[in-house]
Amino acid sequence: MPVTHVAPRRLGCGTVLTAAALLLTGCAAPGTQPAAAPPGASPAATVAADPMRSALAAPSPATSAPGTLPGLGPRTTAAIPADAQQVVLATGQEKNSSTTTVQLYERTAAGWTPAGPLWQAHNALRGWTGDHHVGDLRSPVGVFTLTDAGGLRPNPGTKLPYTQSSAFTIDGSGFNGEDLQGSFDYVIAIDYNRKPGTSPLDTTKPLGEARGGGIWLHADHGGPTHGCVSLPTDTMAELLRRLDPGRHPVIVMGDAASLAG
Repeated sequence: MPVTHVAPRRLGCGTVLTAAALLLTGCAAPGTQPAAAPPGASPAATVAADPMRSALAAPSPATSAPGTLPGLGPRTTAAIPADAQQVVLATGQEKNSSTTTVQLYERTAAGWTPAGPLWQAHNALRGWTGDHHVGDLRSPVGVFTLTDAGGLRPNPGTKLPYTQSSAFTIDGSGFNGEDLQGSFDYVIAIDYNRKPGTSPLDTTKPLGEARGGGIWLHADHGGPTHGCVSLPTDTMAELLRRLDPGRHPVIVMGDAASLAG
């Protein structure tokens, strides 16, 4: 069952931000070599296993009754706060997959209704976990509030509190050798092991350092992350414009099997 966090939670993008010298825990570290591939896997095997890298399409989300969120079981559905009127649904292909589909839903009189297209995304190199810790190279499963945003670029028009800063500068290479530059042009902090209501750059971790930090939605760099969920840059800008703090947005994220619980 996913670990649910809808109150102050902290975690991170597993990333060293060049200007801020912050060590988070969800994304590839600028200016450093990425962590080793899963045991027994060569770098070539890691690249080949990445469906987005090899142009293989992710599966369509599970079908569901009209007005409900597709693929969610009763426990996951019950974990969504009653006041949430926007849900970013990030459904991982498999528990150990780094490929995810993301779609925005809004609560209407008819129930949950898609409010945007289905987007292709990446998650952590080794997939998903309900018990995230530093260095496990997995994205946390659960329901988390979305309260704060920021980036290297100016605010694209979001109503979320937005921090523009050069501290979002990143360089180096990802797991597939891809350039990480621009990955933090736009970010949305996922409230896992962080203090909601603060900049994504804040390093407070209420659950402790061992539980990680800096788990974000951010711009995709063409490969798996250390723990974040990444979308194309233009998609991130669009999502930022659509999210409204007055509608209490949350992200429901995890592999399909976990979310079906």
